[in-house]
Amino acid sequence: MVKAKIYMGSNALESDKKGERKSPYSGETVSSYPLCGADDARAALKIAEQAFEDTRKAPLSQRIAWLRDVAKRLREQKEMFARTITDEIGKPIMFSRIEVDRCVETIELTADALTHFRGETIPTDATPSGRKSTAFWRRVPAGVVVAITPFNFPLNLAAHKLAPALGAGCSVVLKPTPEAPATGYLFAKLFIESDYAVEDALSLVYGDAEVGSALVTNDIPRVISFTGSVPVGNIITKSAGIKKVSLELGGNAATFVERSADIGYAAARCAVGAFVNSGQVCISLQRIYVDAAIYEDFAAAMTEETKKLKVGSPYEDDTFMGPLINEEARERAMKWVESAKGEGARVVVGGELVDGIFAPTVMGDVTDDMAIVCEEVFAPIVSLVKVESFDEAVAKMNDSPYGLQFSVFTNDLKMTQRALDEFECGGIVVNDVPTVRFDIQPYGGMKLSGVGREGPEFALEEFTEIQSVVIF
Repeated sequence: MVKAKIYMGSNALESDKKGERKSPYSGETVSSYPLCGADDARAALKIAEQAFEDTRKAPLSQRIAWLRDVAKRLREQKEMFARTITDEIGKPIMFSRIEVDRCVETIELTADALTHFRGETIPTDATPSGRKSTAFWRRVPAGVVVAITPFNFPLNLAAHKLAPALGAGCSVVLKPTPEAPATGYLFAKLFIESDYAVEDALSLVYGDAEVGSALVTNDIPRVISFTGSVPVGNIITKSAGIKKVSLELGGNAATFVERSADIGYAAARCAVGAFVNSGQVCISLQRIYVDAAIYEDFAAAMTEETKKLKVGSPYEDDTFMGPLINEEARERAMKWVESAKGEGARVVVGGELVDGIFAPTVMGDVTDDMAIVCEEVFAPIVSLVKVESFDEAVAKMNDSPYGLQFSVFTNDLKMTQRALDEFECGGIVVNDVPTVRFDIQPYGGMKLSGVGREGPEFALEEFTEIQSVVIF
């Protein structure tokens, strides 16, 4: 069992008050962590404020070496980190290992991006009102960053904040998800114990609303970087004050399977996109709009692909899907199914518990007015909706308060171009599921899905300010 500690800057501290994290699979206690309050949050911010004077001055070569050192040591401890992720959130070990690998890549990509992160010169005599000077703009560290991370990718989503923020020269206070305190602690420990670390650049506190509110509403931070739910994102937006706010929020990912598509391939990929990580991903495939001409064939293929997925112990190497994060999530998934059935939908496959785990579920006969397609489900449930045309599909896909990622399966080049022109979302995937995300790409949404972008090169913009310089 991992016993997490608080980090007030580079100092690890204990606390008499402890919380425990139990495995969502076995129910056994897998980690403990100090219970923090608003005073701890404020203390961490004070340390970060003082540390920023050093982080902003740290040579770029040191910051790059710092990131590369963390990536190296994370790679060496891959199995321990993967096991901790599986212990705390029930993610199948196969995917926990993938998350560690992706985390290493995210950090290394950030180090690479820092080597060509630059501004440009400005011709100030280009207009009659101007005059000759040496002028340019550059990016400078924004200041203290508050990073708040979710449970579904507790390691890699923390890396998408910590690596670019620290690499840019900011100081950071990290509040990891209460569901994975040990993962957050062990990751922060890598940064803090590195030989290249800037003293007190990173602090770590735990908690829910009280701690989060104390961090967000304080005047010290310049940047709030949050990944989580729309309701919490809305609270942050209203209470943060004049700060840079980057929000990665909810989604209701959709795809259109057009009649020219490879049905078998599309069904296989849709099963992965809908059920990976038990559907607990902002870009989990939730809505599948299927051309009426191929609807029955696709539904049959989707059923077979879903049945192939191994559900069970997250510690077995070939398990595809494990438990939901907690009992509340499992009960909510069951209610989604019952609600949809009450509105006229039917269970094509799944909709039941398999050894206590909610099974991957495909719903058929779903209409666009049902709650199961209007709201974010965040569970291993996907809905099939029959449509007569691309026009109908795109109208229904866009008729959502969310706009994170959409996709289309088609071999029609003109339809591909139309999808690029008409989908209202932050990311578009052609001939794969909208659940595809490469860490090198810009990632973020439109509408209620968020503000700002992740991806190392693009996150660096979130954690820096543009400064203009004129020299006569």
